[in-house]
Amino acid sequence: MGEGVDPTQMCQSLVDKVAQSKQLMAITDPDLLVLFEDWFEELEDEILSLNTKHGPLSPEELAKKIGLSLRGATFLLSKLNREQKL
Repeated sequence: MGEGVDPTQMCQSLVDKVAQSKQLMAITDPDLLVLFEDWFEELEDEILSLNTKHGPLSPEELAKKIGLSLRGATFLLSKLNREQKL
């Protein structure tokens, strides 16, 4: 049997699901959604900090630095670019 739940793997899976479907918000418990949004904001802040420190990062570099899947990193970079935060 495994050693338990890997929180990084769990978070990567959640980011991937959000990127795939906006329906997640319709079925998520409101308390869980608040926790997810807080975690998402922390990730965005970390990305902005890394961008300031190291300059623009590729999705591959970002995924490696913060432990996200390539899809999750690409999604977050796209979101921050759309919001003109990067």
